[in-house]
Amino acid sequence: MAPENAQVLTIGVDLGGTSLRVAAYTPEQGVLNSITLRTRLEAGPLAVVDDMCEAIGQLLDQYSEGRELAGIGVGSPGPLELPAGRLHHPPNLPGWDGFPLLEEMEKRLNRPVILESDANVAALAEYALGLGKTLGVESLCMLTLGTGVGNGIILDGKLWHGATGMGGEAGHMTIYPDGPLCGCGNNGCLEVCASATALVSAAERLIAAGRAPGLALLKSKCGSLTALDLAEAAQQGDADALEIYAETGRALGICLAGLINILNLPLYVVGGGVANSWDLLAPSMFEELERRSYVYALTAPGRAAAKGMPCGGTEVLSAKLGAEAGLLGACILPLHSAKASLATA
Repeated sequence: MAPENAQVLTIGVDLGGTSLRVAAYTPEQGVLNSITLRTRLEAGPLAVVDDMCEAIGQLLDQYSEGRELAGIGVGSPGPLELPAGRLHHPPNLPGWDGFPLLEEMEKRLNRPVILESDANVAALAEYALGLGKTLGVESLCMLTLGTGVGNGIILDGKLWHGATGMGGEAGHMTIYPDGPLCGCGNNGCLEVCASATALVSAAERLIAAGRAPGLALLKSKCGSLTALDLAEAAQQGDADALEIYAETGRALGICLAGLINILNLPLYVVGGGVANSWDLLAPSMFEELERRSYVYALTAPGRAAAKGMPCGGTEVLSAKLGAEAGLLGACILPLHSAKASLATA
C-alpha cells in the first residue's frame, strides 16, 4: 500500500486504428513515460486488448512504487455505448462491432477502467490543460481531424455524453447529401470531407480524372500520397492542393456553423493532424462561418453581441495541445471523473 503522502499516479491509453499509446502520468510531473505500439487490427480485438494491458502492467510495475493509482483512463474510437463500454460499428476499428472493450480490459487488469471516446478525452485535455485553461472557459466544442473526424463537447466543465454515450458525433453530420460514401453508411459526412483520409481521396479523384498533373507527378515520386504531402504541395503553390484544402475548409465551416447555431458556446477547437495546416483551412472556413451562422456573425470577437462572453466573443481556434491531446486526456480522465463524482455526491 502506498504511504499517505503518496503522489497520485494515473495510466492513460490512447487507442487508435493505426497505433496505440499508453502513458504513466502524475499531475505534478505530467507524463512520466509512454509506450507506443502498432494496433494489430488483423489479429483481432482481443489481441489488441492484450497489448494494451501488457503495456499498462509494464508502466505500473515501473512507476507505482510510492504512488497511489488514481485510475486507468482509455480513449477509444467510437461510436461507443456508455456506460456499458461497448463499441458499435466503429469505422476505424473494423471487426470491433459489438466488442465489450471495457469488460475485457477490466477482466484482464482486475481493476476498474474509465472508458471514453477518443474525441471526448481530447476535448477534456484542451479544456483542462490547453485552450480552455488559457482562455478561462467552462464550455467548449472540439473537432479532431485525423484518419476520421471526432467530436467532443464540454458543457459547464462536464463531458456531454448524451443518452447512451454517443453524444458528439459531428464527424457524421451530413455536409453534402450527395457526397462520397462514409464508413458509417451515410453519404457526405464531415468525415469524408475533412479528414486526412478525405484529403487524400480528393487528390486521388483529381489524379484519376487527369485534372491534377502536379499531384500526379508528386504521387509518382512518393508512391502514395499523404495529407502532409498535400499540405506541402499547397504551401508551395500547387493550385489543385490549394483547392483541396479550401474545399476542406468549406466543409469544416459548414459543420461549425451548425454547431455554433445550436450550441452558442464561447470556444470551438479544431485539432488533429489536418489542423496543423490551419493557414490553408482557415480562409474558406471563416468565409462559410460568416455566411452560414448568424450566431457567429453576431458573436465573433468585436461584434455587437460578443460583450460579456468569456473569450470576448465566439472563438474558433486551432488546438493548443496538438497530437498529445488524446493521450493527455486519457491520463487526466480518472482525475476528472473523481472530481465530478465528488461534485455530485
